[in-house]
Amino acid sequence: MVRTPDRPVILPNRWQEDWSVLADPAVPRKPGDALKYMPLGPGGDHYLTLGALLRERVETNNAPAFGIGRNDDTYLLQRLQVHAGLRWGTPWLAFVQLEDARPFAKSSWGPTDRNRADVRLAFLAWQGDAFGGTVRVRAGRQDFALDLQRFVSLRDGPNVRQSFDALWANLERGPWRIIAFLSHPVQYRDDHAFDDTSGSDDRFHMIRVERHVFGTNELSYYHAWYDTGRASFLDARGNERRRVDDVRFAGKQGPLDWDLEAMRQRGRVGESTIHAWAMGTRAGWTFMDTAWTPRLGLQFDTASGDKRAGDGRLGTFNPLFPNGYYFSLAGYTGYTNLVHFKPSITLKPSSSLTLLGAVGLQWRRTTADAIYVQPDSALAGTAGTGSKWTGMYGQVRLDWKWRPGITFSIEGNHFRAGRTIRDAGGNDGNYGSVQVLFGW
Repeated sequence: MVRTPDRPVILPNRWQEDWSVLADPAVPRKPGDALKYMPLGPGGDHYLTLGALLRERVETNNAPAFGIGRNDDTYLLQRLQVHAGLRWGTPWLAFVQLEDARPFAKSSWGPTDRNRADVRLAFLAWQGDAFGGTVRVRAGRQDFALDLQRFVSLRDGPNVRQSFDALWANLERGPWRIIAFLSHPVQYRDDHAFDDTSGSDDRFHMIRVERHVFGTNELSYYHAWYDTGRASFLDARGNERRRVDDVRFAGKQGPLDWDLEAMRQRGRVGESTIHAWAMGTRAGWTFMDTAWTPRLGLQFDTASGDKRAGDGRLGTFNPLFPNGYYFSLAGYTGYTNLVHFKPSITLKPSSSLTLLGAVGLQWRRTTADAIYVQPDSALAGTAGTGSKWTGMYGQVRLDWKWRPGITFSIEGNHFRAGRTIRDAGGNDGNYGSVQVLFGW
């Protein structure tokens, strides 16, 4: 008996979806399929596909940045993406995605909140057999998501995602994968439509090697070059030339899963030398034979801060392009001058429903540097004063895949601020959000 192919599912990277299965008349049809698969000649592997993604999220935050320099806010974030993909056989893909991101009723907003009608992705991709393995190449505007997205991410938490104008190539051969890319991060403007750009002053290049070890567990290393001409830290300003070395080991063995990552940064900001580092760990134990398959998780993160002002040595860690919700959507924690400890429990009452509860404890590594909120914004009045204790927070989250292409999320956070934040004029923070995501 011949098995009918499954329909494709909506993926985080829409360009990875393969709708050629709709060439099979046995695959059940749904409204709109005539636009998901438009064949361009015989054979079925040359086709045009269209799609869209709409995210609506209501957020309320009674103390953004703990109320230091910001007011209470309740608002709607809307992000609309539409795309077209042209597949020409197996080797070739041309893909374009437009994005319109807007906040409504938000008292203050920035480049990560609003970007009206612009090109988010526009690239040409090729894949084929070479050098004894599979080679993939992409050229044009694209995005990168490495590992847990601690430091290189799609930036999906905020309203505007991060893109790069880049040339990407990777080789997969047996247990090995080698990645190299040259890129210029896209700089977001909002003066008028289609005004985003990238320039030679901002560079992010990488060489990365991955290998499967002990089965499918992954060991990786990369060296990256991060340059920008407008860096501003509490103890250094000027051209930033940061060289990055990153090692990661992640995998799963029975009920145990883990993800360990460490990064070292060297280079210069203006006249100061960079000596910064960070480490992140996530591990969990899943009880597969227990109702709701509970997973007990433990997360530990730490990142360096600047120990002494004016010594010409900058210890402030730069989280590069971090995931906005690696800690939580509330934005109360930045990956700089940090010690973060977070136990959690995750439950799955059904295959479509996930519940998370967690408590996070937070300190500074050094009181000489500031307390930071996402992504790496220093809280005014906290550098060089107070204690290492920053505060603690509770987090609850629900994710529900209601039906294919439609998901709901609810998240709530309460952060109890420590004395240092209160002495700087801050207070406890409460955050809540409700989100619905429509994909077609």
